[in-house]
Amino acid sequence: MKIKLFTIALSLFSVVAIAQKKEIRDAGKAIEKGSYAEAKSLLTQAEASLGSANAKLKADFYLYKGHAYLGNGENTSVKDLMTAAEAFKQAQQLGDNEAVNGLSAVTNSLVQSAIKDQNSENYSAAGDKLYAGYQMNPKDTIYLYYAASNAINAKEYDKALKYYEDLRDLGYDGSEVEYIAVNKATGEEESMNKAQRDLMVKAGQYINPEDRKSPPKKGEIMKNIALIHIANGNEDKAIAAMDAAKLANPDDLTLLQSEADMYYRMGQKDKYKEIMEGIVKKDPNNATLYYNLGVTSFEIGDNPTAIEYYKKALAIDPNLNDARLNIAAAILAKEAAIVEEMNSLGMSKADTKKYDELGAQRKVIYKEALPYLEAVMEKDPNNKEAMRTTMNIYYQLGENAKAEAIQAKLDASKQ
Repeated sequence: MKIKLFTIALSLFSVVAIAQKKEIRDAGKAIEKGSYAEAKSLLTQAEASLGSANAKLKADFYLYKGHAYLGNGENTSVKDLMTAAEAFKQAQQLGDNEAVNGLSAVTNSLVQSAIKDQNSENYSAAGDKLYAGYQMNPKDTIYLYYAASNAINAKEYDKALKYYEDLRDLGYDGSEVEYIAVNKATGEEESMNKAQRDLMVKAGQYINPEDRKSPPKKGEIMKNIALIHIANGNEDKAIAAMDAAKLANPDDLTLLQSEADMYYRMGQKDKYKEIMEGIVKKDPNNATLYYNLGVTSFEIGDNPTAIEYYKKALAIDPNLNDARLNIAAAILAKEAAIVEEMNSLGMSKADTKKYDELGAQRKVIYKEALPYLEAVMEKDPNNKEAMRTTMNIYYQLGENAKAEAIQAKLDASKQ
């Protein structure tokens, strides 16, 4: 009697195993047809008895589950993508080499979707997707960095603070080498991988190759941590975070710049000036340092100091064309207040007189900025930003022939 029962149990087990194999095989066929919902349903049925399956069948199950939840990779929810990633990891652990490609497809889908979200200014969704990409592979710390940037843009400051603190604790540096060359056809700088850039230059399609190393991002990360603490009314935490970062990286000048920025935003301008002067003393012949100090000063609204630093950068490196462009921008920034006042005036005789006086002041500003813009175009004749700004100034100053010559050149570059 016991033998008969055992035989019946074995038979039932065989029936279950056969059904399970069929469901998993049919799920694979559904995926090939693009019927992902059908595949999910079949796999759900098979999952109930998966514990009794052999390793090969389990690997197939998880591989198909990964593909079912990934779908075609378009408009897939973060939740489904994370389910797909976990399934592919299980398949990989069970020896299925194809799962590696599945994981790459999930990451690519997350990143491409995040880029679309960024372009449509849906920063919150972009940040969540990039953070999910980081969670899938913690070695890809750049995804965590961009997740933090998107969280800032989405004004999700607590989330951004967590991401930045994680980056700090990981010792994330973030400096990269960008391979640049100028497209001969358009006159525009383009970034590409090194092999492609070198090939294009050799073919004569690109000129002026340059390896441009981006500065480390530790200073930026600590600055953002400090700024979030300041925004939350926690100035003591901001100072403590910056002090801890300096203790770990005493020679990092970008951290000192961020510290100066922090004190400026806290209204401690004397402390800001003291730190800035200390930075310059550490490396007085570094044109890039003066340039970066100029950028920092401009960002916090200290335009006269920014211009000073840019001029010092040019004295050391006369080829630093961006410094000339930024000097012009800092000079032209003075125009905004004048335009605002002009727009507020009425039609009285006194207002008309004041309007003319302010108009004359605008022209003084234009004439002050113009030499720097002309110098930019002399060294870089295809710099469109300088060309457009200079053209507009020429029109404002009544030098129409010069303006029209630039307009003709801009029009020709579009053809």
